[in-house]
Amino acid sequence: MVEQDINRLMLHFEKIFRDANKKFINPEINEVSIEDLEPMINMVAKSRAAYLKYMYELGKKYGETDSFPSADELKHLKVLRMRFNEVSEGAQAFETCIQRGYMDIKSNQE
Repeated sequence: MVEQDINRLMLHFEKIFRDANKKFINPEINEVSIEDLEPMINMVAKSRAAYLKYMYELGKKYGETDSFPSADELKHLKVLRMRFNEVSEGAQAFETCIQRGYMDIKSNQE
């Protein structure tokens, strides 16, 4: 297969991929605006703040001692980190969908 054929195949693949994503994602979510996305963005920021705050508190509590956080404290930190990672990745998935045109965007001119 020559490079030109590969490029043509990749362009076709990207179009099929984009069309399939739009076909299945767009009907599931109404047109979105920045106002619609703000609650999700706030959730990501709040989860980041909670995770960082708890880590900071653990650092203040144990940073200057020979002790380390307890198993329960580490479990709570892990839950906060996992929550932040999950909602952050979800928001990034929305960003990707918007950038690639998988979902309709409300016009500001309405």
